[in-house]
Amino acid sequence: MDNKFSYELCAPVGKRANIGLITLQTDETIESDMRHFFPEKDVGFYVSRIACAPETTKNALSKMEADLPRSARLLPPPIEFDVVGYGCTSGTAVIGAEKISKLISSGCNTQKVTDPLTALISACDKLNISRLGFLSPYVADVSLTLRTALKRNGIDSPAFGSFNESTETNVAKISGKSLLDASVTLSKQASIEAIFLSCTNLQTINVIEEIENKCGLPVMSSNQVLAWHMRSLSSLALMPRAVGSLMR
Repeated sequence: MDNKFSYELCAPVGKRANIGLITLQTDETIESDMRHFFPEKDVGFYVSRIACAPETTKNALSKMEADLPRSARLLPPPIEFDVVGYGCTSGTAVIGAEKISKLISSGCNTQKVTDPLTALISACDKLNISRLGFLSPYVADVSLTLRTALKRNGIDSPAFGSFNESTETNVAKISGKSLLDASVTLSKQASIEAIFLSCTNLQTINVIEEIENKCGLPVMSSNQVLAWHMRSLSSLALMPRAVGSLMR
């Protein structure tokens, strides 16, 4: 026997806010981190992926520009997003934050767009930081564009270190101990005010506060600053699962 049932509609998942994220096809870390930073049941969190090469180069990063509107269109179209984040730190520096905002806004209904570079600049402003120790998984020329963009905004990175890795699946598995040891070395090399762990694919949540305690400096990471800025832009000011000095 076939049954045809009536139904009623209830409130949507995002009763309090709706958050969108566009992340790289190769990123194995950012979604897990964002679920940590947006744990509320009444906050809708929606993710779209964007195609990218498995090896991170400036040329590969720039090619994502053409696909951003298409990825944004894969977010649920009926939803008006409080904010949509683009989850690529180096890609933002290569394509440009303003262009990324326009491309994403052309593909989905969102009030605001942000990215790790814009978020980092805002975080440095909040903490009154102008000199960073900069740790990147990538070869120096990929990071140079990002460091140059920071310098244009009054943020120097006199201490720089890299794991010289371009394969994303390896980046996602760099250990917390490796991040800690490299950060301690950077903290002793120059007069810096904070440490930045660059790349949304790095596993940083569980090591940020340990590095802060060891180095005596604020520590920020791509996913942490992006989540903080997305929450701020969506008026979700309270950090239910704060990580590091920035979020306290």
